[in-house]
Amino acid sequence: MNELDYLRQMRSLNRPVAPRRDLWAGIEAQLDAAPLAAAPRHRRAQPWLMAAAIAAVAVLSGGIGLHLAPGGSDAVAEAHTTWKPTDPRLTGAAVELDAARMELTQAMQDSPQSEALQRLLQKTERQRDRLRSIDKQAG
Repeated sequence: MNELDYLRQMRSLNRPVAPRRDLWAGIEAQLDAAPLAAAPRHRRAQPWLMAAAIAAVAVLSGGIGLHLAPGGSDAVAEAHTTWKPTDPRLTGAAVELDAARMELTQAMQDSPQSEALQRLLQKTERQRDRLRSIDKQAG
């Protein structure tokens, strides 16, 4: 078989093919035999759903209250402090490292036992220290 034979066979595959028998009669029979699905009933909200919603609102408002409390804002402010290098060429790297540190700190709150996150956070801190030493040398 040569290349022309392959091309002819591929062209023949591009033509529409009719099924050997009419499939619609079987589909229609199955649709007629199937029972109609009952319309969904509208029910009142169950009491436990209302209780869960109230509990969620209470937890959310409590979390916001703790976040805005005078003692809790110190920790948040400390976490958001950023270092700004004196050399403008290093500013972009400092911003990236601060963003990475913030994201890793948040991820550590979700899974504090993660060794991989701890290693990444340590590596980010080492990179930040190196950047600070470069800034001191350039300054």
